[in-house]
Amino acid sequence: MYIFGYGSLMNSSSRQLTGQTGAAIPAIVHGLVRHWSKIDDSYVLSPLVVNKGQGQVNGVLLKVDDEALDEFDIRERGYHRIKLSPEQIELNIDSKNHAEAFDSQQAIWVYINDEVIAPSQQSPIVQSYVDTVMAGCLEVSEKFAEHFVTHTKGWHHPFENDRHQPKYNKLAGVAEHHHSVIDGLLTDVRCEA
Repeated sequence: MYIFGYGSLMNSSSRQLTGQTGAAIPAIVHGLVRHWSKIDDSYVLSPLVVNKGQGQVNGVLLKVDDEALDEFDIRERGYHRIKLSPEQIELNIDSKNHAEAFDSQQAIWVYINDEVIAPSQQSPIVQSYVDTVMAGCLEVSEKFAEHFVTHTKGWHHPFENDRHQPKYNKLAGVAEHHHSVIDGLLTDVRCEA
């Protein structure tokens, strides 16, 4: 079976903090919309959520077994897991070499949240989480990272640069050279804020 990771799970170092997966197969899922959103008042940051809607979300398909699925269920508390249909999946142009590795007959799960709650000053979008997600996108390509920025809603909400004191506890896989690339990709959306 597969998990479709559309946030920090795109980052190989971050997801390894939770469990083992097979190779990450870049893909686009149709029929989902990605937002910055609070989960609940216990969070000190606003992570990404997806819900059903007219949109497309890029991410990675991760092959998992039952044990890993249980581990990721714990990591993704505050979300619920639903099945995706194979017809929603478009293998990313950057992943044609993975086309044979993807078995569309397997179950494909995604963690969603039906309610979108605007980030606030108490639970802002934080740079350490953005860096983790975008470093994961950059594992695929800069074009993949651009797609992430373009197809994510809510960049105008409160934002905190916490690079010097990261609030995101699964920060991983972000190197110094990523910062300038990430900042460049975010220039337009941060200017709209």
